[in-house]
Amino acid sequence: MSSGKVLIILSDADKFTVRKPDGSSSQEDTGVFLTELAKPLGQILDAGYEVVFASPSGKSPSVDPLSESLLVYFGNWWSMRKDQELFKRMEIENNIRNPRPFASISDEELNSFAGVFIPGGHAPITDLGHNPELGRILLHFHNQHKATAVICHGPYALLSTKYAPNSPGFAYKGYKLTSWSDAEEKLVETMKGGEIPNKVESTLAAEGAEMVTTTAKKAGGITVDREVVSGANPMAANALGSKFVEMLKTD
Repeated sequence: MSSGKVLIILSDADKFTVRKPDGSSSQEDTGVFLTELAKPLGQILDAGYEVVFASPSGKSPSVDPLSESLLVYFGNWWSMRKDQELFKRMEIENNIRNPRPFASISDEELNSFAGVFIPGGHAPITDLGHNPELGRILLHFHNQHKATAVICHGPYALLSTKYAPNSPGFAYKGYKLTSWSDAEEKLVETMKGGEIPNKVESTLAAEGAEMVTTTAKKAGGITVDREVVSGANPMAANALGSKFVEMLKTD
């Protein structure tokens, strides 16, 4: 018997923008960051929850190419293979290759979900932060105090609550949140030779979130404030998944 349902938010984007010093811009490959999806997803499934994947228009998601590098897994081939196999299992058993368009999920249907999870990768900064339908969805979980998990660039999606129909504004003002930090993004900018215009940490801070980006958080720590659990990067994926499941069970 199912413990309940969890909505997993994906991006339709497979590119993100980097502005170059000469005024030009490049489109860099991205997608969902594999381990940030798979580690919490495995724990959600093991706890007996059903999952439903959703994205802006229902496009089949891309996987961030960097996230399938052994460097991300610190050389642990078996851990990477396990995450890849879980993704393939979702292709067969679930709708990960045909996510529900946000607009197809009614307010009434949202009542059937116990919680919502948004993994990272740079994709969310392209198409999730300003999406009114996602804002409507997230406002439901916020107003109903339902467990909400976000990791790395995933917290950028919380900004969508500003754009929901009849929105009162950014729903997470005053919340303690942890995300991919501007300092970490600076390393990516150096590698890419340009500027990434949509920074998660500083943008959320400008909207009134209290960003927590200590060394401990960057090393895999998580932050919990009210219904939201958040993490900075892939090292937080296991702890985030564990806490999210705990929050689902206590709601």
